Amino acid sequence: MSNARPHATSLELARETRERFLSTTSGVIVPLSRAIGERLAAQAGLAGTARDMQERRDDFLAFHERASSWVALTQAGWRQARPMVDERRADAPPSSARSPLALIGDEVVETSILSLRLAEAIRSKAGFDFNDLRLRIQHLEGRTELANDDVLRPETLAGLLVAQWLASGLERAVWARVQDAIQQEVIDTFADAYKSANVFLIENGVMPEIDLKNLVRRPTHPAHSGATPLADVAQAAAPVAAAAQAGGWRHSINAILGSVERRVGAGSPLMLARQRAQTVLASLKRFVATRVGSDFARPLPNEGGADHQAVHSRAFSDALSNAEAGYRRMALQYPANGDATIVIQHSAADLRRRTTDLKRRAPTTADKATVEIVALMFQSILAEERIPFSARVWFARLQMPVLRVAIAEPEFFGTLQHPARMLIDRMGSVVMGFDAAAISGSALEGEIRRVVQVIEQYPETGQRVFKLVLDEFGVFLDKYLTQGDATQRVMSVAQQVEQKETMAIQYTIELRKLLDDMPVREEIREFLFKVWAEVLAIAALKFGPQDEQTVTLKRAASELVWSASAKPNRADRTRVIQDLPRLLQRLRSGMTLLGMTGAPQEAHIKSIGETLADAFLSKTEAIPQAKIEAMALRLANLDDFVSVGGNATVPLDTASIELLLGADAAALEVIPDTGQPVSEDMRAWVEELQVGHWFMLDHNGRAAQVQFVWRSERGQLHLFASNDGRGFLIQAGRLAFYLQAGLLIPAEDESLTARATREALAKLDANPERLLD
Repeated sequence: MSNARPHATSLELARETRERFLSTTSGVIVPLSRAIGERLAAQAGLAGTARDMQERRDDFLAFHERASSWVALTQAGWRQARPMVDERRADAPPSSARSPLALIGDEVVETSILSLRLAEAIRSKAGFDFNDLRLRIQHLEGRTELANDDVLRPETLAGLLVAQWLASGLERAVWARVQDAIQQEVIDTFADAYKSANVFLIENGVMPEIDLKNLVRRPTHPAHSGATPLADVAQAAAPVAAAAQAGGWRHSINAILGSVERRVGAGSPLMLARQRAQTVLASLKRFVATRVGSDFARPLPNEGGADHQAVHSRAFSDALSNAEAGYRRMALQYPANGDATIVIQHSAADLRRRTTDLKRRAPTTADKATVEIVALMFQSILAEERIPFSARVWFARLQMPVLRVAIAEPEFFGTLQHPARMLIDRMGSVVMGFDAAAISGSALEGEIRRVVQVIEQYPETGQRVFKLVLDEFGVFLDKYLTQGDATQRVMSVAQQVEQKETMAIQYTIELRKLLDDMPVREEIREFLFKVWAEVLAIAALKFGPQDEQTVTLKRAASELVWSASAKPNRADRTRVIQDLPRLLQRLRSGMTLLGMTGAPQEAHIKSIGETLADAFLSKTEAIPQAKIEAMALRLANLDDFVSVGGNATVPLDTASIELLLGADAAALEVIPDTGQPVSEDMRAWVEELQVGHWFMLDHNGRAAQVQFVWRSERGQLHLFASNDGRGFLIQAGRLAFYLQAGLLIPAEDESLTARATREALAKLDANPERLLD
């Protein structure tokens, strides 16, 4: 990027964008105050212990007394956060507070956590809109990153809300109790503001098309083991103590966030997503353990004696079975053509009622906690608007079977690899890329319905039935996503090309071994390695490895080696003269099978003829006949000695694919490997990609949402399909490079159950009493 300062008009446009953003988001302050007041009033009316009820009334009265002050301070803060356009050099780093190593007080950390949680919720809702706006502003201002205190960053204004809350005399604990209400009120306004800002810039001609590779930050440090912003914020805050003590609310919060992001910004996104998800699970277990006991997430000992426990457990199991059956009966009453929104609302309400009843019947506190957590997770799943309504109805019916598994197998809360989690994640990742019209009535919807019904039929089998249907769902996807005629043709041709290239490599290796200790002219070696190995591979694929035509071509290789060796005696020379026409005919036949005709074929025949003529006159020692016979025997059984598996890089024959596909090739982009180095974690990521997942692909400057639909048998070729009918056949090495460069980005940065668990934890953190109420 140039070091020249951006044009004043660009800076003015960036300034106006920020002003518009501030104006739009400021409109949330007054409605937010009303929503908080209503939530505190509702909490004040809840029954509970005398102490809890008094605390809730005190919270309501405190907010009622100070709400106007908080609104005024926050509005003033919004006005003071005037967007100052930074005219530093483009390569200058973003502004951030620097300080020597020092300790940060608990209050600063707790305040940072509150604002970070709100900022994280905004980022999650805004998605690509925030990233697009960030890139457009960076483009206008000629910088590589937004400043840490930029008002466009979610954490900046989130930090202002929290800071002015404390400045008005309100307590952090009160904010935490209404945190979910705050998020619900704020995130939509901010998401709309980001979207509107992008529309404004596009209308002014600023980057109508986004280069997706800029959405991924390149790792610059070794991966940190398992750290996440919320789990490691206290440790990450230490190096920025002075900023927290002297730099004000904005610098302290953003410096802490920047430090955290730098610590977790390395490694592949897949690894980081797993680390974040695992940290959420660990945080949930710690949270519940402090309220239930350390035995949460492992089988509990009997409480109240074995007989007493057995009676209550049996009663609870019966209650769970009744809840499952009752919900299924209720779900069957929904009309097939009913309003989807109403169906989901009724379904969620019925599940909530049954959850409340099950909590009353739960024999242990751990069971109560499990019921509540699973219910909160499914509330999040049912609220996920990217899951089409027709699929969400079936997801809802999994709540009771998952609850049964979570109670019987507490490791459900401890591992991302539990089959129940993996099934929900796999189905969710597939359907979230389709619109409602594409899902409704489709075979995919039918398969999801079948999966749920199978699980419901075997309630006592635990995770085994989830594992069974997970495997079956994977097999279904392999067929469903590749059922089109054009896709089938692409797959067939690509598979053949991969097999041919892989076999050619292995045949070349074997030929090199056979000729290693033989005195064979270099011209003959090159012909066998570069041409004849491919001929043998094509013949083996087309006719079969033991077909007579393939065997004849294999025999031609040993005959060529013998003919091109020295012929000191008359009998051998006579034999060469007699056999030469037949040998040349076989060589021509093989090259024709490879598609090599005309001038290229004649050039090879001429070179071979000249080599044979030189050998005919040579007086050196001939290759022993026993060696030639041994070579012929090994060539005849060549396929017994080669292995076409493994991960060796295979050259992708683009021309062959396009030639074989004909008209179908017009809608297919073939992206072969270019040999650029890629990290091992990116190669590992390629191997772990699951069919059905959605991505954003930037190829030749054109962005598209694509679904991973097929991986070749040997893992060398990968087919992605877009909704507009285009296909992208990408070789493994190039695919790893696209992931590394940020040209292929997962549409979802966390799995469905990980996001549901995180949102459940946020609600419990804000309202811990609900866990056991």
